[in-house]
Amino acid sequence: MVSLDDIRAAAERVKPVARVTPLVDVSEAAGAPLFLKCESLQPGGAFKIRGAYNMVAQLTGDQRRRGVITFSSGNHGQAMALAARHLGAPAVVVMPTTAPAIKVEGAKGFGAEVIFAGTTSIDRRRRAEAEAAARGLTMVPPFDHEWIIAGQGTAGLEILDQLPSVGVVLVPIGGGGLIAGVAAAIKQLRPAVKVVGVEPAGAAAMKASVDAGHAVTLDKTETIADGLMPVRPGDLTFAHVQKYVDRIVTVSDPQIVDAVLWLFSKAKIVAEPSGAASVAAALAGMADDLAAGSPVVAIVSGGNMAMERLEELRRPSTHSGSSSRTSSGQAK
Repeated sequence: MVSLDDIRAAAERVKPVARVTPLVDVSEAAGAPLFLKCESLQPGGAFKIRGAYNMVAQLTGDQRRRGVITFSSGNHGQAMALAARHLGAPAVVVMPTTAPAIKVEGAKGFGAEVIFAGTTSIDRRRRAEAEAAARGLTMVPPFDHEWIIAGQGTAGLEILDQLPSVGVVLVPIGGGGLIAGVAAAIKQLRPAVKVVGVEPAGAAAMKASVDAGHAVTLDKTETIADGLMPVRPGDLTFAHVQKYVDRIVTVSDPQIVDAVLWLFSKAKIVAEPSGAASVAAALAGMADDLAAGSPVVAIVSGGNMAMERLEELRRPSTHSGSSSRTSSGQAK
């Protein structure tokens, strides 16, 4: 399990590249004490730089010279490519064939070689492992590694520093790296603060795993939130969630779309659907009983969304789930 010392060391390590992102008060617009932790403003447009840089920075000189590889739906791939560029390492990113163009272009723009493989996290992991073995590359996994989790946990330290009165922290869940790190940081410093994970209803692998008492692999995932679609949580992230997370809730695609549009119109913040899931839960009052009037922080985990996508989300048909992505790559 990741210790508080691990997270504090990561905070020092990532200082050269990761920003201390702002905590924005949107209580008046939300009608309740609500603050947004804007990880969408990180280099690369998402929280992922924290974990990726923390890991690449700890590799040996030889490992960095030979290069690094990861498998990612987009944001982690961009973050690892950026970290690798800063630290002088060649980078390869394996992405799904359904990856949004803005994320593909971002990874390439940071100097990474991009390879496409299938539509599920399992597909791209297998291809990345094969490439790593064939080419002598070091794997930088997207979530299930102690260095990744420790790096993501630095966001939790910042929240406690920025808002000591926080009562609840809402965190989007994909593979679980962000919530594992944030929960480990918060619970080891302030056990009374509640940590709530948020998953799309069509991709709730972590909730299914917690309910079952062991990691569960879903047959498929289907959601508009392309960054929250792993069919299985990580073993290490699952263990952290079991130990530290108070609750996991699910939000529908229409609720996520509404949150994206609310953030844009009311808070003037661009958030991709994956990044807005936590806000969807906050606006639906899913943490009100735990907060008991104390401030809620929702982590806006990413903002990599093209303007054309925002226009698509404004169309009424989207609210019926018509633009959801599925693990098989089919549009619905």
